[in-house]
Order: sequence, then structure tokens, then C-alpha cells
Amino acid sequence: MKNRKQRDNLFERETVRVYRLSDASAERASNSASTELPVNARRMAQMLERPVLSPRVARGLVRLVECGALLFLGLEVLAPAHSHWTHRLALCGLLTLAGVVTMQVLNGYEPGVLRSKRTQIARLAASLAFASGMAVLAAALFSDLTREFVDSLVLWAAGSFLLLSTLRLALGARMRKWVRNGFMERRAILVGGGGAAEAFIRRLEMHPDNDVRICGIFDDRNDDRSPAIVAGYPKLGSVAQLTEFARRARIDMLIVTLPVSAQARLLSIMRELWVLPLDIRVADSSPDLSFPSRSRSFVGDIPLLHAFDRPLAEWDIVSKRCMDLLIGLPALVLLSPLMLATAIAIKLDSPGPVFFRQKRHGFNNQIINVWKFRSLRHEDSDPAARRIVTQNDSRVTRVGRFIRRSSIDELPQLFNVISGELSLVGPRPHAVHARSSFDQNFTEIVDGYFGRHKVKPGITGWAQVNGWRGEIDNGEKLQKRFEYDLYYIENWSLLLDLRILVLTPISLFRSAGAY
Repeated sequence: MKNRKQRDNLFERETVRVYRLSDASAERASNSASTELPVNARRMAQMLERPVLSPRVARGLVRLVECGALLFLGLEVLAPAHSHWTHRLALCGLLTLAGVVTMQVLNGYEPGVLRSKRTQIARLAASLAFASGMAVLAAALFSDLTREFVDSLVLWAAGSFLLLSTLRLALGARMRKWVRNGFMERRAILVGGGGAAEAFIRRLEMHPDNDVRICGIFDDRNDDRSPAIVAGYPKLGSVAQLTEFARRARIDMLIVTLPVSAQARLLSIMRELWVLPLDIRVADSSPDLSFPSRSRSFVGDIPLLHAFDRPLAEWDIVSKRCMDLLIGLPALVLLSPLMLATAIAIKLDSPGPVFFRQKRHGFNNQIINVWKFRSLRHEDSDPAARRIVTQNDSRVTRVGRFIRRSSIDELPQLFNVISGELSLVGPRPHAVHARSSFDQNFTEIVDGYFGRHKVKPGITGWAQVNGWRGEIDNGEKLQKRFEYDLYYIENWSLLLDLRILVLTPISLFRSAGAY
């Protein structure tokens, strides 16, 4: 028992810092975009390109709708009993909070319950009854319990039950259809075939209400220990090919079905897969395996060890996208006079187009076209960024020198933000074939370089406001930029994004390396 606990703790510590290790497999991961996928893997990736509705987002939306409905009905029905608006608001808030929290405690927002026909109705009735009881108790404590209040409370409970039960039954029918059509699910890939994968699949099948869909298996072994089909699921390729597959398909989770005792192989796999923006879990069919509670979850009754979590998932993505639109759209309007003046200056300064488009790496290593104001002479434009701009570069125009220094050339990227290709804040997107001033590819300078693509890139970022922008004339500058990007990814919050946005104008005054 003691040795097993020591082994589990060692594995947990190693996986947390695995991406900082220099290993040959990190280089393989960075080059895996060129790995050719087998035909069946390509077909499966095409089938999984369609976006899905996350079960967690779905239940969050249901919770928000029910909060709004309960609050609205309370304000309407309880108005005669409490004429003062502060009393009505406090009472309605109490009823809403009690009803939603009780439903949460009763697991009434779990996907399986939301898809049910009877179970959720019974739990809805119980949560409304509890909320009503809390309101009666509060009214009695404040000597405000009257017949009129009780009548209005009964009316609120009956109206809420009728409305929410109708909505829930309609939603349950829709969700059952979504599950059948594959629109609402968590897509998972198993890493490691053979007996361990089969045991996991069989155990998962014992819980038909779970929302996890196995989409295939990847394994490096090609012998009897890893057959082409395991428990009805096909083997799609090797671990190296999995990186490319996960960048084509919409996958939510990787489940490594190897025993935790196989530490060497586990860590080797983690060094290749940590760059992907996915939840990476380790499953073990051993019934007496004990994981630390802070680092585990369950699919059915199967414990999963959390090796890596997606930096931004579900509601985090929604909130960040909302912030991009709420700030990006007004910024685009307010800065439009400056952008117009810049466009006129560029046109008058040198012949050629006003805008410049460049292919760069976006989220999950996808290729996007990033917009900029043209700052180089048109005949010397370098869309592939094979030659980095240096100090006193003869290719830079007079206007270009100013707009590059002040970062005005980046303003057209607000269009990329509105379209969803970029975020306001994130690691800066680098050109697909970007090289340093000493003619080295970025992936050759930093191991695990593509790990910075686990979140959507941004117009500004944590590295930029800390002075790491501009020319890459030595490896340390790119390494520092990479480290600051990783810090941002690991510590993301809306408050950190707002802080970076506030610091960005200040950082422009100390950008010695921006030419």
C-alpha cells in the first residue's frame, strides 16, 4: 500500500512538470503536424469536425433560465403581498436561490437527470417545496406571515412548477435527440489498446447514462497486445499520429488506459500530448487504486487521474468570447478614425495595398490569416516571415517604422477578434515559418514550442506587457516569451486579461526591441 501511494504521488508530480523536460519526444510532437494519418483516421476526423454542445454548458444554460424564470414569477406573483420593492426583491432572491441550490444538491442539473422524464419532475417538485418552506420560515421570523402571503406563495410555487416542468420535459426530449445524433456529448480518445482499453470500455458500458463517447484508439504497439479493433472500437493510429488527429477533429478528452505502474511509458506519452488543448486523464481498472481527491474525477464509477486540464473550457471560453466582443466592437468603432488616418498615410507614403495578410499559427496549431497594416515596401513583403525585421531594416517604410513602433500596425487584427480567430489577449501568433534573426526555426529553439497554442492567440499578451516583444536575436528572448505565455495559459482569468489590456498602452513606451 505504501509503495503504491508513493508511486501515485511520484507520477502526479512528474506529470505536472513534464512539459518543462527537454526530451526528443518533444521535438517529435512539434513536427507531428506533418505526420500522415491513416485513411480510417482521416475519415473519423472529418466526421468529428462538427461542433458539439458541451453537457456542462447545457446544464449551465438550464440553470440560468430557471433562475430567471423563478425570479420573474416571484416579482410578478408576490407583488401584492409585499408592496415595497426591497422586500419583494429580497424574498424573490431567497426563493430563487433556495430553489436552484436545492435542485443542484439533488443533482437535478446532471445531464442524465435532464434527459429523464419522471426523475427531474420529482426533483423539481422537491426543490420548489423546499424553497417555499424556506420563505414561510423567513416570513415567520420577521413577523410577516399573512394569509395573503401564503396564497401568493402557493400561486408562485404552482406557476413555477407548471412552467419549469413544461420546459424541462420539452428540453429532455430535445436532449435525448441530441445525444442520439451526437450533438451533445464529450468526445474521448483512448491512448493505449489491448486488455486495459477493453476493460475500460466494458466498464464504461455498464453506465449507459454517461455522456462520454469513445471515438477511437491510438497505440504505438502493433502486436497481439494491441489488436486493430478493441471491444468494437477501431485503432486509428500511433500516439504520434494522435497529435495531428486531435488538431483536425473536435475532441474533448484523452484517456490513457495504461496502468499507473507503467511510469516510463506514461511519461513518454505525456511529453508528446501535453501540447494539445485537451483534458488528459489516466484511467486504471484496478479497484483498489487510490487517487488524491483533488486530482481525480469519475466517469460512471471509473476513477480518472487528472494529468492535464484544458486551460480554457466550456464557460471559460464563453466568458472570454463575450469579453472579446464587448470590448473589441467598441474599440473598433472608437479607433476607426485612427485606422482611417493610418490607411491614408500608408497609401501616400509608398505604392501597394494598405493591408497585409500573413498566415500564422492559431488555436491548436490551426492556420489563420492575420490582418495588419502594411509596414514594409510592397516589393519586399515577406508573407512567410522567412526574414525577421531588424533595427534600421531597409524594407520598412517611413510610416511603417512609426506604426510598428507604436503597434498601430496591429489594429486591423480587431477584425480577427470579431471573427473569432484571435482574442484580445493571448500568446502572440507567430508566422507559420517564422525564424529568428540567426536563422533558426522557433521549434528548434524551444522544446514543446507548440504548447503556447493551447489557447486562442491574442493581439496582446502577458509576454508583451512584460517587455518580451520585437526581434528574436537570441534564443533566450524566445524562451522567455514562451515561459511568459505558459504562465498566462496556466493562470488565466478574466481579471488577468483586463490587467494585460490596461498595461498594454503603458508597455508601448518601453519596447526597445520593436522595429
